[in-house]
Amino acid sequence: MRSLDIAATGMQAQSTNVETISHNIANMTTTGYKRRRAEFQDLIYQDMRRAGTMSSDTGDLVPSGAQVGLGVRTAGIYRINEQGTLEQTGNALDMAIEGRGYFRVTLPSGEYAYTRDGTFSLSNDGTIVTADGYPLSPDISLPNNAENITVDQSGQVQYTLSGQTTAQVAGQIQLVTFQNENGLAAMGQNLFTSTTSSGDPVTGTPQSTGFGDIRQGFLEESAVNVVTEITDLITAQRAYEMNSKVITASDEMLQTLTNLK
Repeated sequence: MRSLDIAATGMQAQSTNVETISHNIANMTTTGYKRRRAEFQDLIYQDMRRAGTMSSDTGDLVPSGAQVGLGVRTAGIYRINEQGTLEQTGNALDMAIEGRGYFRVTLPSGEYAYTRDGTFSLSNDGTIVTADGYPLSPDISLPNNAENITVDQSGQVQYTLSGQTTAQVAGQIQLVTFQNENGLAAMGQNLFTSTTSSGDPVTGTPQSTGFGDIRQGFLEESAVNVVTEITDLITAQRAYEMNSKVITASDEMLQTLTNLK
């Protein structure tokens, strides 16, 4: 019976749905995290009677035909790129992006990665780095006696030296945008890499056209709405149970056929 295979695809789809939702809930406190949403497509159909075929010698046509679908499949898992709430931390090197854009960091391999996580600190040589020690690109370094570190909304980093009042410029933070943000490949550690689908990175200065602002002393919270996730989880669970009931019903029907004498 086709219903067994069809219901099995439904259970697999809802299992993927639950996994996606559980990943969102697990990252409800992850800085800069964007919630994921699973999308599904129906599978191919088998024609039991094709629409438009002739039903008689006089040329009468079948108006609608009869098609049986073969189930469902996962079409994709999309990121919902909504702005997360900005939480004030008071840390001079914590930065949040309000609007479009990603920070660019340099990996140990020399390749670039991109992140919305603005939890930065200083390395042993004064370079601004991520929590994993990856330097911000372009590199920005501060001297040992730097004080009153400020980052304005356009991304310019300034500081004063001990005993002085004149501000000095340490560097300029750049942001990166992509034509298709959903095409970025997640690599964990709050990092993404570009792909052919994402398009080439476009670099620009914060506050310029198409780029967001930098907010010093803030971090972007996860964009996960717990109430929405729990509601979606209940819906997915019920859909999984209904597909399992289809398998049970199909099994009982097959059992009836087996018992026929």
